[in-house]
Amino acid sequence: MRVLSGIQPSGKLHIGNYFGMMRSMIERQSESDLFCFVVNLHALTTVTDGKILASNTLEAAADFLALGLDPERTTFWVQGDVAEHAELTWILHNFTSMGLLERSHSYKDKAARREVPHHGLFSYPVLMAADILLYQAELVPVGRDQKQHLEIARDIAGSFNNVHGPVFTLPEALIDDKLATVPGVDGQKMSKSYNNAIDIFSGKDVIKKKIMSIVTDAKAVEDVKDPDNCNLFAIYGLFADDEGRAELKERYLKPGLKYGEVKKELIEIVWNYFAPYREKRLEMEKRLDDVRDVLKSGAAKARKAARATMDKVRDVVGLNY
Repeated sequence: MRVLSGIQPSGKLHIGNYFGMMRSMIERQSESDLFCFVVNLHALTTVTDGKILASNTLEAAADFLALGLDPERTTFWVQGDVAEHAELTWILHNFTSMGLLERSHSYKDKAARREVPHHGLFSYPVLMAADILLYQAELVPVGRDQKQHLEIARDIAGSFNNVHGPVFTLPEALIDDKLATVPGVDGQKMSKSYNNAIDIFSGKDVIKKKIMSIVTDAKAVEDVKDPDNCNLFAIYGLFADDEGRAELKERYLKPGLKYGEVKKELIEIVWNYFAPYREKRLEMEKRLDDVRDVLKSGAAKARKAARATMDKVRDVVGLNY
């Protein structure tokens, strides 16, 4: 079973990235044909400083490796190092209707905020489709907010296959309902762009400040709390097992719970959870050239798989002569 997903290097990686995709990918590397990549071409839609993007790309790769991704058991590379991503994107543009892209939530959200969405954002789903179809991925771990992009990829693949035969595998979304959307400290989806994220490898003071800023309701200490509609409970629950979540829920449903005390507990839980990874990450910071070598080797493996697909694509559309 080929499983594929990517992480965007648009800023420091946070616990939403980890629980939404990264942990799932790391856990699957022993049982799947795993393809994992840093999507720096996608990041161009929001990051305009080249030095920052280059730094973020290497940092994201180092973070992923420190968290347990094994390049010996996976294909791990940077999107922009494999030119076939861009080549297939252009070909797929010709099988993608304007209406399909106009219905994209990410595009409509930008327009609703009266931002001026450029063509890169408008056609973002086509590049995402190329990422997936290029490697004939069967399963794609995504958050619920990315499910529509996967459906668009299936639509584009279907349009192409209807014309040229069964060239592309139709991918399926892999969504963990418990982790479909990780809330930020303000209750919105956790996102670097919303400045509501709890970063994985920040210093303890930064993590403390973020966690203490988690928005909660105004109920008094003596009031019963609502765990099902609480950002703090949702974030805390990411780090707890079923028994731990049940115990916290019981505390919520009894008078006397103080949100401040729960936040202080969460600070220690988050800090201790990532402690072993933090040590490895500090070591990797001293040998970033090794990270570059891993990515270069991974790109060679990815390119081999990409070329196999592109040879078929180029044949059927007439680019090979």
